[in-house]
Amino acid sequence: MTTTSERVSEPLKRQMPKRVSQSVFDGSRLRVVLLVDVYDGAQQQFLEAYEQLCTQVSSVPGHVSDQLCQSIENPSQWLITSEWESAPPFLAWVNSEEHVRMVSPLHGCVRDTRSLRFHVVRETGGPATDTTPDQRRLQTSPRVGDGVVRHALTFTVKPGSEETVAKILADYASPEPRVDDTTRLCRTSLFMYGNRVVRAVEVKGDLLAALRHVARQPEVRAVEEAINPYLEQDRDLNDPESARLFFTRAALPALHHVTAGHEHPEAQRHALYYEARPDCGMRLAELLAQHDEAAADDPRSPVLRSTIFQRDEVVVRLIDVHGGLEAADPALCLGLTDPVEAAELTTLFEGGAPGTDLSALRSGDFARLLDLARMELITDRRSPDA
Repeated sequence: MTTTSERVSEPLKRQMPKRVSQSVFDGSRLRVVLLVDVYDGAQQQFLEAYEQLCTQVSSVPGHVSDQLCQSIENPSQWLITSEWESAPPFLAWVNSEEHVRMVSPLHGCVRDTRSLRFHVVRETGGPATDTTPDQRRLQTSPRVGDGVVRHALTFTVKPGSEETVAKILADYASPEPRVDDTTRLCRTSLFMYGNRVVRAVEVKGDLLAALRHVARQPEVRAVEEAINPYLEQDRDLNDPESARLFFTRAALPALHHVTAGHEHPEAQRHALYYEARPDCGMRLAELLAQHDEAAADDPRSPVLRSTIFQRDEVVVRLIDVHGGLEAADPALCLGLTDPVEAAELTTLFEGGAPGTDLSALRSGDFARLLDLARMELITDRRSPDA
């Protein structure tokens, strides 16, 4: 479990390649905006809970400052903004059990929340320079995305139930892809590795609106209820607090997305699973992101695009591969063509953990490593006009 008492390694400030449409590793500052709708009459309770949270979060590594604002038009609407040295320390905190404990007093007085995260690109007072030692870092240039928001969930099921769960998750009718005039579901890819499930979604438009839309669909609700008896973490979807805690702990954020810049109609989607040593998950994800950036510029690489997801020690690479994994060079698929890079990764892997084999990594047996890291595809669904 990643702890927030240990600072995430300081990322280098560097220019992100144009093929990278999403990344938390450029070293720039992060602005987090939390929109809060407080129950009528609970404003004082909310303020007291916030003051307690503010005292606790001030000691979290990477936290710079925060501000609480109340609407001048509707006293039930509040805005919390915080600034962080960079995205990795914030993500390490917000995805931790420490965060779950810190924010629990807020939930009794809050009707709804929405979290937005932004890299700081420009600010009043002139452009950022490297000439001032204490100059706060800004993102060097805006990224150009593809309009797709990527997110994943991960959870474990009881050992022995894997085959039953896989069948349940594969046999359901796809939900209506259109959410509203501006949001639609593009793709859902579901994989398993042992008793771990990973569900990755791609959405055009508003991710939160899409997730709420999916949760309301009868066919999806039936699947979620059907797998409930097999989950290692108990949940009650009829209890808002139970559901909130489950999906908070299941969140597997997308940290980095890169594309080679061309499409292929026969591309196949795969997922690779890596397990890091304690407190090394973010660093492992960062190294894999750097390898994927290099692979995107390598004409030999069969990987057309890669998305890296990470939470605690779990790192998942979702890759689209021209020709599939069987016909591809395993080193290119893993993004490890340099023996020095492979040696560096051995310091981050958990010995004997699923998805890793240190002897295979040290010896350069990439075919075995790829086979060990490969997740089982359960379903991969695209909307008709995605």
